[in-house]
Amino acid sequence: MASNEWEEQTKANGAPPEEHERCSVEEVALVVPETDDPSLPVMTFRAWFLGLTSCIILIFLNTFFIYRTQPLSISAILMQIAVLPVGKFMAATLPTKRYEVLGYGFSLNPGPFNMKEHVIITVFANCGVGPGGGGDAYSIGAITVMKAYYKQSLNFLCGLLIVLTTQILGYGWAGMLRRYLVDPVEMWWPSNVAQVSLFRALHEKESKTKGMTRMRFFLIFMAASFAYYAFPGYLFPILTFFSWVCWVWPHSITAQQIGSGYHGLGVGAFTLDWAGISAYHGSPLVTPWSSVLNVGVGFIMFIYIIVPLCYWKYNTFDARKFPIFSSQLFTTSGHKYDTTKILTPQYDLNIAAYNNYGKLYLSPLFALSIGSGFARFTATIVHVALFHGRDIWKQSKSAVQNAKLDIHAKLMKSYKDVPQWWFMSLLIGSIALSLLMSFVWKDDVQLPWWGMLFGFALALVVTLPIGVIQATTNQQPGYDIIAQFIFGYVLPGKPIANLLFKIYGRISTIHALSFLGDLKLGHYMKIPPRCMFTAQLAGTLVAGTVNLAVSWWMLENIENICDIESLHPESPWTCPKFRVTFDASVIWGLIGPRRLFGPGALYRNLVWLFLVGALLPVPIWVLSKIFPEKKWIPLINIPVISYGFAGMPPATPTNIASWLVTGTIFNYFVFKYRKAWWQRYNYVLSAALDAGTAFMGVLLFFALQNEGRNLKWWGSEPDHCPLASCPTAPNINVTGCPIFR
Repeated sequence: MASNEWEEQTKANGAPPEEHERCSVEEVALVVPETDDPSLPVMTFRAWFLGLTSCIILIFLNTFFIYRTQPLSISAILMQIAVLPVGKFMAATLPTKRYEVLGYGFSLNPGPFNMKEHVIITVFANCGVGPGGGGDAYSIGAITVMKAYYKQSLNFLCGLLIVLTTQILGYGWAGMLRRYLVDPVEMWWPSNVAQVSLFRALHEKESKTKGMTRMRFFLIFMAASFAYYAFPGYLFPILTFFSWVCWVWPHSITAQQIGSGYHGLGVGAFTLDWAGISAYHGSPLVTPWSSVLNVGVGFIMFIYIIVPLCYWKYNTFDARKFPIFSSQLFTTSGHKYDTTKILTPQYDLNIAAYNNYGKLYLSPLFALSIGSGFARFTATIVHVALFHGRDIWKQSKSAVQNAKLDIHAKLMKSYKDVPQWWFMSLLIGSIALSLLMSFVWKDDVQLPWWGMLFGFALALVVTLPIGVIQATTNQQPGYDIIAQFIFGYVLPGKPIANLLFKIYGRISTIHALSFLGDLKLGHYMKIPPRCMFTAQLAGTLVAGTVNLAVSWWMLENIENICDIESLHPESPWTCPKFRVTFDASVIWGLIGPRRLFGPGALYRNLVWLFLVGALLPVPIWVLSKIFPEKKWIPLINIPVISYGFAGMPPATPTNIASWLVTGTIFNYFVFKYRKAWWQRYNYVLSAALDAGTAFMGVLLFFALQNEGRNLKWWGSEPDHCPLASCPTAPNINVTGCPIFR
């Protein structure tokens, strides 16, 4: 519905503009329509067919690509675009006859293909993407580690229960928390505004007098993105990380450690690849400027101040024995740590073998990133308690029922809500099946029933505060490290148990927030809540089953998958994302936090960051109360600042720096000085870049890379910084690196 029809339609629905409260979030008020047409059909045959098809295609492709050396995450935007002409074709060709089945009447073609059908199809497709960006990368990551790294035999039914119960558990949390994270106007979920903008661009007819239509703009930039990605994706991959510093100083380890985009601090390096820019923090075009600024402050402090001081000046944690940036695990001599030497046949820690082989060491940036995770966890809890605790408490006392509603909440009152017992039934059922698994396959999962309950309790406590952060800043502070740290103390020497505890204690939260984000999208697009419930549940069950089936087939049929030492040098199946998952299971589960962070341990001082994180939000909150007229003070967000150095590794400093620069350009300068352009095209541009990159990525793989037709020349190599992975301590002998005396 065009924007100039908003007022007319709103009056038709009995809510004159002067009687409702417009959304107080400017980005939402500029983009999201304030109208609704309750007569539009939603759960049509077209929606079911295209939705399930999109879900299956996306989960297949994302699961397939996640194992590759260069993983490709295909977003739901690809199917969001692709289904539009198909939906219109079905509306033009399917019979309009009405059928009666068991007293229920329906038509294969109830009328023109409408925006609400399109939204439901996208909700199905989102289930095929998963909150991890590469299918359900988290649950599949656990199963891959069990089968490919620990060489464990695992029952398929057990694996299916792990995947499905994790997701449905998250769905239960979402149902419990929707009144806090969906209904309030302040919880606006910035990434959804981009989705709304794209839906409007695809469906609304715009006046030609306003310049280029959003649909035409989208098609032009999608085509440009599609064509351009052939260069970083195949012809000229060095564009992903352009590390010119290494070319100037080709024989200097220090210079390459500073300048490498892949294995260093990335100073001076940059990327001309949209996939590299949006790889880990999502699209910078949909992230609010205040959030970009907070992330930037944390990034600069960490990468340009803390890490260099710890590495070159103070040699913290024997840092110079190892590369400055690496996800690998090391021995005291700087060589890679061989975990097979300390494992028992039951996948437990062989303490005698560990004492004989020696301690485990981390690269300095990896170790400091873990410490930042400690601070981020306590900072998130304290920040939400101080800045949002009163509102959450009021809502828990049902005051929200009497609060003044904005126009979107008022329009949603036209539809039947989902009874709370629907969500609670799913929650209780998933808990019961998870506990059953811990008894039936106790030797495989290692996680006892009380460990399951502990994981459920942890997820229940932290999902709300993290959800508040994501719903207002588009950033999701993780607590993967904390979940594994805690359980590593409770049950040390059990890597599989630790991995599964993370799945239930942390990953169910990620699923919950993904579901809540979709519920907010339905809120903005006026989708009946019961239709959303049905689409999300059906999509979850289908996606989880296909996800595991594809992964299982690959693990069983691709020889030496994920085993870098045994694979052919040109094999693409090196599983970099799952390598980090495996390393985490070794650090927190096999060896355990007591040996790494306990009294007398090398990394013991990092534990103080728990206290630091808890204290940092307090002075900001105090200042916001002393100077309430200073609206910028509450925008200082310690959890988001700490997010500036989250996810490294596998994310690199160049990924984050390029994300920051792009976000600053569009969400500060363009938003401030070209607001009309930003309102009309910013989110559409984000969607166009995503879609064009995804389409070309799929085409390149199936047409060329899958056939082994890879180019080999100077521009197809990494960033030409071979010395960036070298240590700088004296007498450390690593292959390919000079020895310092």
